Order: sequence, then C-alpha cells, then structure tokens
Amino acid sequence: MTIKEYVYNEDEVFRLYSEAGWVAYTDDMAALREGFMNSLLILAAYGDDGLLGLIRVVGDGATIIFIQDILVFPSFQRQGVGSALLRAVLERFAGVRQIELLTDNTEKTKAFYNSMGFHEFSEIGCCGFMKC
Repeated sequence: MTIKEYVYNEDEVFRLYSEAGWVAYTDDMAALREGFMNSLLILAAYGDDGLLGLIRVVGDGATIIFIQDILVFPSFQRQGVGSALLRAVLERFAGVRQIELLTDNTEKTKAFYNSMGFHEFSEIGCCGFMKC
C-alpha cells in the first residue's frame, strides 16, 4: 500500500463516497468538490487495484486540525487502510495541539478511534456542539 497526496477525481470520489454510504455528500457533488479544494490536506491509499481509501483534513495545520473524512472502500475495510491513513495524518501533524474528529456513535467506530489514541470529549472534560 502506498499513501500519497490525493489529486481530486470526481468519478473516483463519487464512487468511494457512494460505496461507503455517504450519499448526503454525493447528493451535492459541487459542494463536495469545493470542500476538497478548500481542504488542508487529502491523502489517499493506493494498492494494486487503485484507490483503496482517503482521508481529508481541514483546519489551520498549526494549532488545530479536524479530520473531516476518512473513507475506505468496503471491500478493503478491516485491512489496515484506515489505520495507515490516520497514522500518516497524525505523523504529519504531530506538533498540532488539537486533533479532532466527529464520527458515528457505534461501538465499531469508537473502538477504532480509541485504538488510535483518540478519546471522547467527555473523557477529557470537554463537550462539543454542532449547529444542525
């Protein structure tokens, strides 16, 4: 597996987000494209079959980053792709004080992020808010 900076390809992005079930994003590809163009960093994992998954980061890169998206094609999940992508981001931004993300509240996702050193906000005396 090779990890490198991602060059936006709309068909590829549409396929990845669709297969991962993130159709709220694919319903507005213009907004998703704009999001990609304004991201701080996008890394992709590639294998013999091409794109395996990607991770998208927003923020200032110095004091805070937010891991906006981390997606792996379903056929490549649970093979270390997501972990490799997340490790690559954590290494690149090792000096950043706040590294945050928002994810589904499932045991599977919580176990994954806990295994990567993340903690729920409540565990560190914080809470989060979101305007919906």
